[in-house]
Parts: sequence; C-alpha cells; structure tokens
Amino acid sequence: CFLSRSGTQDTRPCPAQSSSLLTAILRQKHRPNRLIVDEAANEDNSIVSLSQAKMEELHLFRGDTVLMKGKKRRETVCIVLTDDSCQNEKIRMNRVTRNNLRVRLGDVVSVQACPDVKYGKRIHVLPIDDTIAGLTG
Repeated sequence: CFLSRSGTQDTRPCPAQSSSLLTAILRQKHRPNRLIVDEAANEDNSIVSLSQAKMEELHLFRGDTVLMKGKKRRETVCIVLTDDSCQNEKIRMNRVTRNNLRVRLGDVVSVQACPDVKYGKRIHVLPIDDTIAGLTG
C-alpha cells in the first residue's frame, strides 16, 4: 500500500485493513443461544421462559426440552415455554434452576435444544438444604 524511501513497496497493511483489525475485538459476536438470566414469574423448577422471537430464532417449540449450561460446567435440562413479557435477550428461570446452574440474576447461560432425552426408570428426590432449615426429626 505504501512506498518506502528506497522505492520498494512497504509490507505494512493499508489503513483501511488495519482499522478493521483494530476494531474487530469491539464488535459483538452473534451468539443467539447465549442469554441473560432473569427472575421467573412461575415457581416450577423444570420450566424456563423465552420470548416467542427468541424461540423461533433458536428453532424451539413450546414444551421442547433444552439443555442449559451455566458456570463451572454445570448443566441442567428444562422445558421451555413462551413468555410475552420476557425480553428477547433474556431467559427467565426460578431460584432452584439458577442454583443448579450456579448462576445469579444477570449472568449468561447457554441454551441448546435437547431432543433425545430418555424417560427415566428411577429418580431420587432429595431435599434442598435451605428448604429443610429449622425442621427436626
């Protein structure tokens, strides 16, 4: 792009190329499956809520099973429902689901479809530590 004093071509990139490289880190990457955690309106531990537009973007339907990934490689499976009051970049989940993923309000979780969930033969229902506080016997 430039000629040096000796008359040979300079190998430095043109200003147009270098400006795009310099601002590349500032551009947001398009990650439709990364959503911000918000408080849920319902108290069901197995339900998360998304906006209708986000569900269409992720090719999800009402009642589909989704795999959610939180911090420290924590994963959980939930059923997704639509919520008209939910913003497009947010996902609504209750406190128990957030604790399972080790996330707080405002953290980012990854959501992906999980169509091949098999029926369980047996489950273990265990109490949550804060729900048995103060109980004896």
